[in-house]
Amino acid sequence: MAFNHLPAGVHDALRPLSVRPVTHSVSMAHDQIPRQAGIHPSPRAVLGRLSTGAGRGARITHTEHLPPRPGTHADWPSAIRPEVINAIRAAGIDRPWAHQARTAEHALRGDSVVVATGTASGKSLAYLAPVLSTLLDGSEAPNGRGTTALYLSPTKALAADQRRAVSGLTAPLGTGIRAAVYDGDTPVEEREWVRQYANYVLTNPDMLHRGILPGHPRWSSFLRALRYVVIDECHTYRGVFGSHVAQVLRRLRRVCARYGSSPVFLLASATASDPAVAASRLTGVPVVEITEDGSPRGEVVFALWEPPLTELHGEQGAPVRRTATAESADLLTDLAVQGVRTVTFVRSRRGAELIALIAQERLAEVDRSLPDRIAAYRGGYLPEERRALERALHSGELLGLAATTALELGMDIAGLDAVVVAGYPGTRASLWQQAGRAGRTGEGALAILVARDDPLDTYLVHHPDALFRQPVESTVLDPDNPYVLAPHLCAAAAELPLTEPDLELFGPATEELMPQLEQRKLLRRRATAWHWTRRERAADLTDIRGAGGSPVQVVEAATGRLLGTVDAAAAHTTVHEGAVHLHQGRSYLVRQLDLDDSVALVEEAAPPYSTTARDTTAISILETTTEVPWGDARLCFGSVEVTNQVVSFLRRKLITGEVLGESKLDLPPRTLRTRAVWWTVTDDQLEEARVHPQALGGALHAAEHASIGILPLFATCDRWDIGGVSVPLHPDTLLPTVFVYDGHPGGAGFAERAFHTAARWLAATREAIAACECEAGCPSCIQSPKCGNGNDPLDKKAAIRLLTTLLAGAAEQPPAAE
Repeated sequence: MAFNHLPAGVHDALRPLSVRPVTHSVSMAHDQIPRQAGIHPSPRAVLGRLSTGAGRGARITHTEHLPPRPGTHADWPSAIRPEVINAIRAAGIDRPWAHQARTAEHALRGDSVVVATGTASGKSLAYLAPVLSTLLDGSEAPNGRGTTALYLSPTKALAADQRRAVSGLTAPLGTGIRAAVYDGDTPVEEREWVRQYANYVLTNPDMLHRGILPGHPRWSSFLRALRYVVIDECHTYRGVFGSHVAQVLRRLRRVCARYGSSPVFLLASATASDPAVAASRLTGVPVVEITEDGSPRGEVVFALWEPPLTELHGEQGAPVRRTATAESADLLTDLAVQGVRTVTFVRSRRGAELIALIAQERLAEVDRSLPDRIAAYRGGYLPEERRALERALHSGELLGLAATTALELGMDIAGLDAVVVAGYPGTRASLWQQAGRAGRTGEGALAILVARDDPLDTYLVHHPDALFRQPVESTVLDPDNPYVLAPHLCAAAAELPLTEPDLELFGPATEELMPQLEQRKLLRRRATAWHWTRRERAADLTDIRGAGGSPVQVVEAATGRLLGTVDAAAAHTTVHEGAVHLHQGRSYLVRQLDLDDSVALVEEAAPPYSTTARDTTAISILETTTEVPWGDARLCFGSVEVTNQVVSFLRRKLITGEVLGESKLDLPPRTLRTRAVWWTVTDDQLEEARVHPQALGGALHAAEHASIGILPLFATCDRWDIGGVSVPLHPDTLLPTVFVYDGHPGGAGFAERAFHTAARWLAATREAIAACECEAGCPSCIQSPKCGNGNDPLDKKAAIRLLTTLLAGAAEQPPAAE
């Protein structure tokens, strides 16, 4: 029997809320804490008030105080036009920080550059100053259009926010700067104006992939004059999404070359390891890095917060901690009562809805004016809903927001006092990015990481050095992934026939792929070039977000009203027939999922339960790329095929998590070819570890769960990006085997990173299991929130002995080469 642990899109159900031993009480009455406009409360004082009350102080496992830092000024390069400098001064900035001036200097020299400094360090101005100056120079050219620039952001919200910032800055510059957003929300009647007249176009990689590049003849004057390509929040382009964007940028460079331009790339990133290497891999061109942060920083108080154990017991009788969702909702409530402007970041759409809903209900008991000042913000909302929330947040009308990572990136949310992070977001880079949303105007800020009942979160709140004394991760992406590269070669051929010299641009795997694309009759070679052969749009062959198909529309059956969308990969687990779906605080039951038409029909309801999908998974080895001995054990990396099928769903009580029943589902299996790391052990090693046959399945399963939970410390991944299978006797290895695989076609680089860091990764896994205070295993160490087997069987003690024996063999071998 195989025990599986699946990536995002297979199990996305939020674990139910549990009851605290004590009822909630707001820590201070609303009228006791007056909040004057423009006055930011001390983060230490705010945390002190949050920690009062029964047992509250014990939940803080560590407090990190980051002292204020003075800034270092410099002068703008002499080539920046005086009108731009005057406009910046009019905005209240007399002199730039040192890193801003250095970035501008490189940009004006024609060097592609990445500025990787802290949140709120003014990265936008670092690239805007040279871009605006160059656009003004171009506006005076006799050909009318002059120079152009393209801005790419990972989200529509960030592009809209940047458009507002540019408008405010360039108002004194007259008509020389014509900035416009061009994305899926841009009205059709405005798009032609943008193509013909805008010289600073703000868009996203999706629109570049599907709209601008396939229609490049209509953009010819813009592309011919393209001087700069700004790539904001470039650290988000990792894994499969980053690999797709890397190929989109190569297609852009190729089309630009056709029109005689060679743009300079200006990249902005959160603090990252080796940003120049990552930026060069993303763009395909050499990149200079600027990492010394010259901006000042106010005091930051960063608390690690572990919810208490409850009196409840979960699967297999394991002790259960209060959920990070419920705990974060309490903190958001208390912060709102104190008048502290707060964003709570949560990992799932459903979690954002739940936190906002719980906080609204509890605030209504304190002050009837407060619930309307709390809202949820997540992907899947309609454009007009997103814009209204963004305006309310900017204006201060909203006091608190429960948001997914859709709001994490770069948006200038001035005036925030605190950030609550409901569960470790997967990487240290994302954690600091989210924490940096507060205190963006230089005042002190409070950040709180609320641990989920999860191996990695539990490890981190008790090992603060892993967060505060370690550098952020390197960005992992693999543009040579054939599943990524192939559709972009087709898209490139549809844009302009591919020639032999083009192949080098797209990477070393291109030459091997071309004959395969010819055999599949996607491309045809005529004379010296390959041509796209089909009538349909080549750009539609792939979704660069890696969602794996068209989003499923969630439609209210009675009215036909579109509520939102769900990624195709998540549809089987989140909007299957009978699933509970949340949207803006309201509950809906899914009556029908039509996979052919990508529609889920729902009706409003208020069931007293949540739903969790269950599934089966099988895995087979296609190719072993690398293998190293660990004593008698073997550590391997290679290609695998994973077959998964959602077979049923559980209904659980909202409060206790008690299982009310299980319903069968008839959904088709899904097959994934990807990359995996796996290890095997021998019978002699099992005997040495005293792992008896009846305990073997539980030991492997527990080690698999915990290793997946800990892997994000060693690779830039989220546990929902990866999956796993453990098998007491696998048919391909004929040995007990544990697999951890990338949850994306062709792989995303995470399993490969796990292979290269396996000794440290699995040692941390063993430590996390051994250090947990539970007796037989719990969600904090070996249980998984997305286990398709209901966390059965699991054997904590046998897993520790097994990993100890495995790692003893690893210590005898040199580390796997990078």
